Amino acid sequence: MRDSPVNTLFEQLINFDKSTPQPVYIQVAQQIINAIQRGYISKGTLLPGTRVLSQTLKIHRNTAVAIYEELASQDWVEIIPNKGTFVIEPSLKTVKIKAPSQKINEAYKTAKSTGFPFQKSFHLASTVQLSKAQYTINDGKPDLRLHPVHEFSRWYGAAMKRKTLIKKWNKSNESLHSLFGTQLCNYLNATRGFHINPNNLISTRSTEMSLYIVSQLLIKQNDVVLVGNLSNYAANMIFQQAGATIKTIPVDSDGLDVDYIRKHFIKKSIRCIYICAHRDYPTTVTLSAERRLALLQLAKEFGFAIIEDDYDYDFQFTGSAMLPMASADGDGMVIYLGKLGQSLFPSFQTGFVIAPENLISEAKNYLQLLDEQGDLIQQQMLSELIYEGEISRLMKKNIVIYKQRRDCLCQLLNQHFSEIAKWEIPAGGLAIWIQFQNQISLVKLAEETEKNDLFLPKTILYQDKNTCAIRFGFGHLDIEEIEIVIKKMKSAYSKIIKRN
Repeated sequence: MRDSPVNTLFEQLINFDKSTPQPVYIQVAQQIINAIQRGYISKGTLLPGTRVLSQTLKIHRNTAVAIYEELASQDWVEIIPNKGTFVIEPSLKTVKIKAPSQKINEAYKTAKSTGFPFQKSFHLASTVQLSKAQYTINDGKPDLRLHPVHEFSRWYGAAMKRKTLIKKWNKSNESLHSLFGTQLCNYLNATRGFHINPNNLISTRSTEMSLYIVSQLLIKQNDVVLVGNLSNYAANMIFQQAGATIKTIPVDSDGLDVDYIRKHFIKKSIRCIYICAHRDYPTTVTLSAERRLALLQLAKEFGFAIIEDDYDYDFQFTGSAMLPMASADGDGMVIYLGKLGQSLFPSFQTGFVIAPENLISEAKNYLQLLDEQGDLIQQQMLSELIYEGEISRLMKKNIVIYKQRRDCLCQLLNQHFSEIAKWEIPAGGLAIWIQFQNQISLVKLAEETEKNDLFLPKTILYQDKNTCAIRFGFGHLDIEEIEIVIKKMKSAYSKIIKRN
């Protein structure tokens, strides 16, 4: 059997890499399956014995045994005692693919472009930038290092072992007026001043998913959507993809200028307004109580919806967080978007939408198309964490750390940027709005910082004829890293100034 055609074929076609995480026996088994699919090895072929196979491929005999056991477990071969291992080629896998005689993994390459036309969307162009820099500034993300790994493992494992989980999977979504929905309503009623029940709420994978569903319900082609003059780029992309015409409204120290809307628009001309009332994105300014009331009244008078994105409600350092506009909305004008579990790993966080029942009923139809099953294990775990008070406990612990980081950042800014920039110390949130006194090229600043191992992505840079500012997210950096980053940014700024 040593010199059989099959053995020669294996020598020519099979190769593996011991340095990769995937076990050798899996790599080889997959390539033998590929050879069977392509017709190199036909049904009924007797494969080399494990001793010969191990000698041919220069692997341990136990690995050769594991290869054939893997093939047998997938029903590609039959192992007959005292006779050998035979290819049986299951009926569902009989389509043969012809290919040139070369290594199996290189037999075909996937086409780079389609053979048919399709509609592209420039609205959805990726904002992702890659960098090898050791340090990065983002727009205000939590620090994953603060999350207790062992506790998450225990919680997740406990949720998976619940006997009720399989029953929930086997039920339709209609029956899932779940413990999670009830617990989430209770939590939001207690922490954000709502008076809602599960009919007023849907949970989604993220705030972006929530906004996408809402935009599909609200927006038709050329509908007018109002946003702040410096607004959330991701939200704008979603609105534009839905066909909206986006118009910007001035934002000052009291938040969105509601009087501007009344002066420049007429009734029924606005479809909706997107606002981050608690902390404006990107400037972190809070919409004043007077303007909140004025905006609610204007929405009712003009007939437009308010989409209130409360992306970082939980991160409040000083004083009490101002309750959402939606909690005071008796006329059904506000659609509230929020997040739960921002002190948890991202995969355990969930977005949610709160709105009148008729809109939530329609939103559930869209959600079923996008995410019919949902994540029942996540929901089970979050229900228990809410009930046991773990989410509140983790949030309170992390807020202490984030406040220390905010204070450290402000102190360092005072040392290095007091004469060249201005900022307000936010009462909460994980970002500071830094405005440079003189117009410099933020693109050049980013290029210079990257040379110094600090990455400033374009999504945190805001520059036009009236603005030269950075949304500086600090939550993901510890105190030592904040000090390093500020010094690197000051060094890059000084070099830009010298060149000018």
